[in-house]
Amino acid sequence: MLKFSANLTMLFKEVDFLNRFERASIAGFKGIEFLLPYEWKAAELAERLDKHGLEQVLFNLPAGDWAGGERGIACLPGREGEFQEGVGLAINYAKALRCSRLNCLVGITPKEAPPEKVRQTLVDNLRFAATALGKENITLLIEPLNSQDIPGFYLVHTRDSLQLMKEVGHPNIRLQYDIYHMQIMEGNLTKTILDNLPLIAHIQLGDNPGRHEPGTGEINFPNLFRFIDEAGYDGWIGCEYNPAGVTEDGLGWVKPYL
Repeated sequence: MLKFSANLTMLFKEVDFLNRFERASIAGFKGIEFLLPYEWKAAELAERLDKHGLEQVLFNLPAGDWAGGERGIACLPGREGEFQEGVGLAINYAKALRCSRLNCLVGITPKEAPPEKVRQTLVDNLRFAATALGKENITLLIEPLNSQDIPGFYLVHTRDSLQLMKEVGHPNIRLQYDIYHMQIMEGNLTKTILDNLPLIAHIQLGDNPGRHEPGTGEINFPNLFRFIDEAGYDGWIGCEYNPAGVTEDGLGWVKPYL
């Protein structure tokens, strides 16, 4: 049976962030995720998880100046110290929230830096993070994003992510596969997921176009879910989409799984 987690950064935005835990629990979710937790105290978030019987499935490493347009700093030469400090901060939060997966958004390619320097910076940073997280039994994930929504993002295809993982060469690094992003970039969703299932530690979804809930766009989610389930995927699938209306009104597709 597939299991779905509510992304609280994007769902239940009818209420403020801390009240979304309750809304997710009432809707039937057992797991939650979000992009970045760092503006709240870890103890406060942990209390919400415990109060509503929720499991923290995933969140991201610190991603730089998000409001200023940064989407990760792992590929940015000269920011290595900041990246390493961010890994330490993320580990502290993960331990407090009992979260066993952290995603690293690798960042937008800096135009002023030589490509080989960017690559080496990214590989070294990912090795550092994989090692540090591994000591705490936390899995490091990397995620390709689509270049339409985030122009210039360094990692935009599954094949490139797999090659990067090989280059990093650490046993504690896995793929986060986002159905919405990869439908835009490459399609062929079912085969790609099934071919790489042992390397995928988390899946996220949103329909295309619009990045709304399943059933609003072109993706055949019932077939995709069936293939993933039959293949034996036992990880979480994160609902990382923008509801087309009130969040609860668009949850009919997931209710059979909750």
